[in-house]
Amino acid sequence: MRVAILGVGLIGGSIGMAARRRAGAEVYGYDPDPKVLEAALELGAIDTPAADVAEAVGEADVVFVAGPVGALQEMVRSALDGAPGDCVVSDVGSTKRALAGAGVDERFIGGHPLAGAETAGVEHAREDLFDGATWYLTPARGSTAGVLYERLHRLLTSFGARPTAIDPETHDRLMACVSHLPHVLANVLVAQAQGLLHGEASTRLPAVGPSFRDATRVAGANSAIWTDIYISNRDALIAGIDEFAKRLEDVRAALENGDAAAIT
Repeated sequence: MRVAILGVGLIGGSIGMAARRRAGAEVYGYDPDPKVLEAALELGAIDTPAADVAEAVGEADVVFVAGPVGALQEMVRSALDGAPGDCVVSDVGSTKRALAGAGVDERFIGGHPLAGAETAGVEHAREDLFDGATWYLTPARGSTAGVLYERLHRLLTSFGARPTAIDPETHDRLMACVSHLPHVLANVLVAQAQGLLHGEASTRLPAVGPSFRDATRVAGANSAIWTDIYISNRDALIAGIDEFAKRLEDVRAALENGDAAAIT
């Protein structure tokens, strides 16, 4: 099996390692940064660096598009244009409705592995990144029947992942609640804590307990990546923020009224 990866960062590099070592696949990789491709080759994330998208996908059985959310539409379109007629093309984006238009091509099956780290870059890629992880799939027209879906499903299972079909709308509402909103809150909490020190940029936060560390672990994640995610899922994220604000206001009212029962 030949696998092509477009965008060889943390996720793309980890896919390459898993595909090579666990599925015995031959992996072609393309990245606009030649230094990333060099590193991916040295780290064993790919077998062959490709000069462009067409070279990477031209004879592929499976293509993974692992670029930033804001670039996925164009990258998926380029992959579909260059891939063979019996090739399955997937992505790893955190939002799925933005790529709904690609569903008119039955070769495209949207995907989102619930795996990653605060770190970025192929130097942090690992073969076991997807062990036990849910990997959401949004197949064209909602169908899970067919050779391409089965091929992708088997490959992801060989990575150690748990492929699960979901519709794009449900996926994006869910991610707004359990992933995107927590990132917003983590950054807000860190900014608020910094504000307690009168905004002195050179002043480090004092020692903090595990509750603060746990709640803010994802703060400061790659701004370019997360800006794209926020914008692409902004309606669902706004709804989540509004619901959270209402619940927080209820807590505030209970505190103001000294309502111990409500607080409990």
